[in-house]
Amino acid sequence: MSLPATPLPTADQPQLPDESQRLHRVLSLRDLIFYGIVAVTPSAPATIFGLAEQQSHGYVVVCILAAMVAMVLTAISYGRMASLYPSAGSAYAYVSRGIHPYLGFFAGWAMLLDYVFIPLFCVIYGTLALQRAVPAIPFALGALFFAGGITGLNLRGIRYTARANDVMLVAMFGVLITFIVLATKYIVVRHGVGGLFSIQPFYNRATFHVRDIASATSFAALTYLGFDAVTTLAEDVKNPRRNVLLAAVIVCVFTGLFGGLLVYLAHLVWPNYTTYSNIETAFIDVTGRVGGPMLFQAMAILLVVANIGAMLTSQVGAARLLFGMGRENVIPRRIFAQLHPVRNTPWINILLLGVLAYVGAQFMSYELTAELLNFGAFLGFMGVNVAVIWQFWIRRTEGHRRNFLLDLLLPAAGFLFCAVIWIGLSRPAKIAGSIWLVLGVFVLAVHTERFRKPMVMTDPSAYE
Repeated sequence: MSLPATPLPTADQPQLPDESQRLHRVLSLRDLIFYGIVAVTPSAPATIFGLAEQQSHGYVVVCILAAMVAMVLTAISYGRMASLYPSAGSAYAYVSRGIHPYLGFFAGWAMLLDYVFIPLFCVIYGTLALQRAVPAIPFALGALFFAGGITGLNLRGIRYTARANDVMLVAMFGVLITFIVLATKYIVVRHGVGGLFSIQPFYNRATFHVRDIASATSFAALTYLGFDAVTTLAEDVKNPRRNVLLAAVIVCVFTGLFGGLLVYLAHLVWPNYTTYSNIETAFIDVTGRVGGPMLFQAMAILLVVANIGAMLTSQVGAARLLFGMGRENVIPRRIFAQLHPVRNTPWINILLLGVLAYVGAQFMSYELTAELLNFGAFLGFMGVNVAVIWQFWIRRTEGHRRNFLLDLLLPAAGFLFCAVIWIGLSRPAKIAGSIWLVLGVFVLAVHTERFRKPMVMTDPSAYE
């Protein structure tokens, strides 16, 4: 299918949003970094620890660090595109304006799958963690607690979300630092100081298989999902041309290094990954080994809090992605581009996502949900990396001088790393994701009258 030539709006042909469709710039760089860290969650490695250890045969730390490379490169691409187009919509906006609106639609459609499934994943895993702490709670009731409570908080507005993030971040770090201290003590007491320095979590010739590592990395990359949520707040943050790039890169680097430390210590504490009593919540059992019942309960509660934070932020990001696509009337504007007149939030989107998260949690499995997240996310990531190459190297932004490293090499490397991770996804995830993409073709065909009507993008300068 050939794409019709669809020029972007020019200075004399802007499509400007009315005042009711503008978000307000109230967030600082600190707010954005905290938002990103909570969206990813410092405890994110705990949610994938058991399954990633099993899939990689004990090399989860390698998987997390490998995924960090792809994410940092992609974060740079996100930041560069956000500096040009500081508007809501994330991958959808960047690929639409950087390459072509039709391709942008598919990037946004793929990322929509990711954003819709992140709140769902948080409901599922958060409820599983809650049941480890309080086994008597039925799954349906725990899921209602997550989906209903967080949706209600997000409906109150972005300022409340930012404040809640600060509180949860302090709580999460308190428990995780306690684990690091007690795990270090546990290893030193049993193996001496030298036990803290081992090559075993990184390489053992007998068990290290690149194919298994690559497959597990596709799952472990879930650790970083949510970093791009900072770019969906480009219309909420002060000085977005500088702060979005800084926040995205800082969140990815911090997640990789801090998460790598957590799983490194966890592997040393419990090196035999075949003996976990519960593979999905294995990290909770590791904390129980080093800190007893008290830390076991604290970590279970921490994972509940972490998933509250992740859903809190991911639901906001998903609502803003829908808002960005709705404002362009790619999906119905009357529904998805509505802002609350007082709280300035896309309240219909938030409510819809909360209902979908609760209903989906009753039917979807933990592992398939995680892989569907990665299917949409990494397609979107690849699109943003290509958009940087097209925007800065091929088309060249006015007044920009080509830079081989920044404009070609780094985004190309980011694309390749993301492609390798995406290829490693399971077959069921690829089938389900492909069905979602086919549905997107029909949506776009209806919107563009069988691909004959151009998609007109809103003038990005309207959000400055």
